[in-house]
Amino acid sequence: PVFPGMNGSAIENFSCVIYNIFLMNCTWQAGRDAPADTQYFLYWQKSRDEEEMECELYIKDENCRNMGCIFQNVSIGIEKTYFLVNGSSKDSLIQFYDEYIDLYKIEVLTAPLNVTADCTRDSAGCIITWHPPLTNHVEEPRCFQYEISIQNK
Repeated sequence: PVFPGMNGSAIENFSCVIYNIFLMNCTWQAGRDAPADTQYFLYWQKSRDEEEMECELYIKDENCRNMGCIFQNVSIGIEKTYFLVNGSSKDSLIQFYDEYIDLYKIEVLTAPLNVTADCTRDSAGCIITWHPPLTNHVEEPRCFQYEISIQNK
């Protein structure tokens, strides 16, 4: 399909990450050929049943141009989430950028909780225990795999 707007005016390097369980940060760069006055706006739709919403907390660059968004209280569903970034300029039409993202793929997990090591003086060694990390979408602790790296013996 042919999209209206000047070639090279759509955003580039769109990226989102979910961290601290319920926060999501999305960032992008201005299109390489976008006019200097271009302002971008991010919309997202968590599922087909929900309404499309605009970003409420934009991250701005030194020229007050929207270059990202912080979302609070994000929940991860089973459907892909739709993101759309469009733009406006006095000088020309701006191409939009859109993408579907599985939110569970962009969640950065916290570290395991309550890590303890109980070591004995004999050759029995140490017993290391922990609780699974807090997460937005994993409800089954057995879904996690762990790797222990012992630095000093």
